Amino acid sequence: MHQDLVDAVKAHPRYQELICSRKCFAWNLTVLMLTMYYGFILVIAFAPKLLGTPLSEGAVTTVGIPVGVIIIVAAFILTGIYVYKANGKFDALTKEIREALQ
Repeated sequence: MHQDLVDAVKAHPRYQELICSRKCFAWNLTVLMLTMYYGFILVIAFAPKLLGTPLSEGAVTTVGIPVGVIIIVAAFILTGIYVYKANGKFDALTKEIREALQ
């Protein structure tokens, strides 16, 4: 009986929509985060003077510090966006699939 339920869930068209939309959304956020992070690392590697420029004349803090902080904050924001969508659209689809199969 358990395998029948698994097969019924996998065959449900809303389940296919859930899997596809969740996977695409997660990959988009992953690519965005990796692009920001590796872009930062590549700038450090190939143009260190760009991020090593002081924020103002005579300042100790360089441009790289706020850029690094922005990347870290962006990671938290992207995580929040995923959680918001997961708790909204993805959970609603999951609930709809459960109700349809009961």
